[in-house]
Amino acid sequence: MSNTPFSRPGAVDLSGLKRSAAPSAPSGATPTGAPAGSSAYAVTLTEENFQAELETSINAPVVLVFYSPSRMAASAQLASDLETLSDEFEGRFLLGKVDIDAAPQLGQALQVPSVPLVALVLQGRLAPLLQDAPPLDELRQILTQVLQAAAAQGVTGRHQPRANGAPSDDGEPAVDPRYAPAQDALAAGDIDRAVAEYQKLVDANPADAEAAAGLAMAKVLQRTASVDAAAARTVAAERPDDVDAQTLVADLDLLGGHVEDAFSRLVDLVRRTSGDERDKARTHLLGLFAAVGNEDPRVLKGRQALASALF
Repeated sequence: MSNTPFSRPGAVDLSGLKRSAAPSAPSGATPTGAPAGSSAYAVTLTEENFQAELETSINAPVVLVFYSPSRMAASAQLASDLETLSDEFEGRFLLGKVDIDAAPQLGQALQVPSVPLVALVLQGRLAPLLQDAPPLDELRQILTQVLQAAAAQGVTGRHQPRANGAPSDDGEPAVDPRYAPAQDALAAGDIDRAVAEYQKLVDANPADAEAAAGLAMAKVLQRTASVDAAAARTVAAERPDDVDAQTLVADLDLLGGHVEDAFSRLVDLVRRTSGDERDKARTHLLGLFAAVGNEDPRVLKGRQALASALF
């Protein structure tokens, strides 16, 4: 394979593949040379299931790993490490494994220049992540950052566990029915309905952290849906102590992936305000913490900064 940089943004369409060009593995089988693994959140991809599995990226990220045990042992180890992490993250991403020796047309269709290659599929769009094989700890950090960025874009769903990495009996990936109405609403662009659906889940079970995070992020999307970002930032710059102006720009920062900037803006606002305004800024910041996830290290740091600002 050449060393041409991998670049294939946009929706993935494999409808033109010739199905007969390469035999696929029997149902439930692992292609020769693939990491054996038994992750509940990993699937072996073939021409037949590739498109269907990528469609699940509407609600939760899909990570693809292209590897070749015969050409590069390190690429097979990378696939194994990612499979380990797919279990650690408990469905926050689905790992799709592509052995390009067993499924060469997938590599050709996606113009994969070399192995190993790791790519992200988010809401049907594919982008490269890695073209090397970093150690497990570094992979974990990279995926944490990727998933945080996905959450900031409103993609907060989880994949459901597969039986030995296989889809459900009807050929479709399993979907947790609790979250399906809200996720379907987000996929359709109906943010108000998504907020209402997540609110129902939180009202029914306040301890449902995933529903609470989904609700918080859906509310961020709702608040910013028709906002002129440039105008909002101009107003915030002119009115540094205006709680409404500052919280709106914090929402925009969060959606743009500038999570720490969003937190810092509101922590500083808490320091400068008092009474009802301070409480409003604090409450808004807590909502952003929930949207990102309470276990995120940036949230832990933000909580420490908030505590320092308050006391």
